[in-house]
Amino acid sequence: MSSVLERLLELAVESGALKYGDFTLTSGKKSSYYFDGRLLSLDPEGAHLISQAALPVIRKAGATAVGGPTLGADPIVASIALTGYLAGERVPAFIVRKEAKDHGTGQAIEGALAPGSKVAIIDDTCTTGGSLFHAIEAAEAAGCTVVTVLAVLDRREGGSDAIREKGYEFVSLLEATPQGTITVAGRP
Repeated sequence: MSSVLERLLELAVESGALKYGDFTLTSGKKSSYYFDGRLLSLDPEGAHLISQAALPVIRKAGATAVGGPTLGADPIVASIALTGYLAGERVPAFIVRKEAKDHGTGQAIEGALAPGSKVAIIDDTCTTGGSLFHAIEAAEAAGCTVVTVLAVLDRREGGSDAIREKGYEFVSLLEATPQGTITVAGRP
């Protein structure tokens, strides 16, 4: 698995999804790097690598569906569902809207998500955990149990700690070091 994650990190740089420099984030906070996960997850190789790395985590947790907050999770959950299908597994995908529709059925979740499902929640980035918590709450409100939470990149700015403090398993594929370097998760 480490070769998949090492290639994912290389591709993040090659594709421009990961850039080093001086950046101001949406929050106004300064950062020595910028990560645009959509450039990685919308790249065919990137989608394949993310799926190859995430599917074993989802399997191990016992999840029967995978979903996350729109827009960052959209291509990720679709590629995981396809990768699972090609491997002979059915791992339906779902997407959590920013807010429930104000027309039609008023759904907060798009996709076939059965109440009682064990689900994995995934997003491209975890900073504060806000988007992931929104998706967790929506899945639980739909009668599901969240068995794991994943991020392609953990910025290590409190979100993953908050998710763990609430009792959820949290896994990232890549993570920021205190010095602002991005590494394969779990490595110095």
